[in-house]
Amino acid sequence: MKYLGFALAFVLAAPAAAQQTDLGQPIPEGGEVETIEQAESGLSFTVTDESAWEDLGIAIPAFATDRNVPTPANQSGTAALGLELARVVTANLRNNGLFEPTGPDSLPRPEFAQITSPSWSTWSNRGAEMLVHGYVRGRSDGRLTVGCYLYDMALQSELVREGWVVPAADWRRAAHKCSDLIYSRLTGESPFFDSRIAYIAETGPKDNRTKRLAIMDSDGANHRFITTGRSTALTPRYSPDYRQLVYLSYVDGNPRIYVYDIGSGQQTLVTQSENPTFAPRWTPDGRSILYSMAVNGNTDIYRVSAQGGQSTRLTDAPGIDIGGSYSPDGTKIVFESDRSGSQQIYVMNADGSDQQRLSFFGGRAATPEWSPRGDQIAFTHITGDFRVAVMNTSGRNLRYLTNSWQDEAPTWAPNGRIVQFFRTERNTGKTGLWQVDLTGENERRLPTPVDASDPAWGPILP
Repeated sequence: MKYLGFALAFVLAAPAAAQQTDLGQPIPEGGEVETIEQAESGLSFTVTDESAWEDLGIAIPAFATDRNVPTPANQSGTAALGLELARVVTANLRNNGLFEPTGPDSLPRPEFAQITSPSWSTWSNRGAEMLVHGYVRGRSDGRLTVGCYLYDMALQSELVREGWVVPAADWRRAAHKCSDLIYSRLTGESPFFDSRIAYIAETGPKDNRTKRLAIMDSDGANHRFITTGRSTALTPRYSPDYRQLVYLSYVDGNPRIYVYDIGSGQQTLVTQSENPTFAPRWTPDGRSILYSMAVNGNTDIYRVSAQGGQSTRLTDAPGIDIGGSYSPDGTKIVFESDRSGSQQIYVMNADGSDQQRLSFFGGRAATPEWSPRGDQIAFTHITGDFRVAVMNTSGRNLRYLTNSWQDEAPTWAPNGRIVQFFRTERNTGKTGLWQVDLTGENERRLPTPVDASDPAWGPILP
């Protein structure tokens, strides 16, 4: 068992070569993305085939440009960048398992004037129900204007359009926003592509792993290491505004919780206690941090201001209470405890009152995470193998999403439709990040440059 909170021998034992500092270079904050109004308002048609939108064919040619000009985003200019934008949109829509997009490399490239007036005859015989047009324009201030249009081929009508002004370095965010626009319009669900993931990057032999804090976009791009690996890092979580990361570090030789400011690179110790602290989680408003602390052989859950100060103890039952994940409205906390004699899932009010057990389906249950929708809880179910499962907030309707040897530590996409987790390979100990949707059928591995564990999916970027 690699990750689960009850492996306290791992949590409480400091690595032999602890360092006093473990920060890499500060990570620049992402630039602001400005949404712009297009010249005409989009129409509000529905998809013509109402039977289902799974496997919907979507043609996504290269984004056009009014003139090919150099841009810091692509040395070959805006024309080449338009091709890359369409490739990112295609990959996003393909990887969620709901659509069958055809990308720009096998499609003709529309002219700039055709973006708002498609050549229907060009696309009518390509078998796609939907058509995506887009454009990219260089600006005198170095930023980019990116537009995105979705058309219904049968109606030959526009369904939706939107545009954004982005710093050149954030061109992929415009592609993610275009993907979100299409996804939301066709499915009626909330977006999730324009978000980021924090995780633990692992290297070295399985009995002496180096574990670094890392972040990346939702599709695995823009990967960056935050810490150097001189000290073990675990369980990162983005703040709701993406400005900070809270995580567990052995930077001073003991397991302690730190907040890392992404813009300045400053690291702050959350609590001054000499007792081991671990499993940090943000409150939904970002003002406080939930964590666990071991005192005299008993582990309980506490809450402290994100600015530090006096902690409030929320649990006091004999045994080990770990973790905690808030409901989206912040009124309840789901957590794991062995107070019944085995690892199980419990729920309590945000002030610690009314603690009740949820899991009664045999085996052990750990690492619960409340869905952003508020209707389900994802967790690790242990019955020999480790599987990712979901249940409703009353502890009923257990359903497995994975069926491998060791899948654990689920984290939700911002829209609550996809669950990410990490998988450990039998015998080798190699770890990787995987995603699966709520059907349990569309599963894929997320690319990372090294082994990966402890994923945490942040909300939609502000």
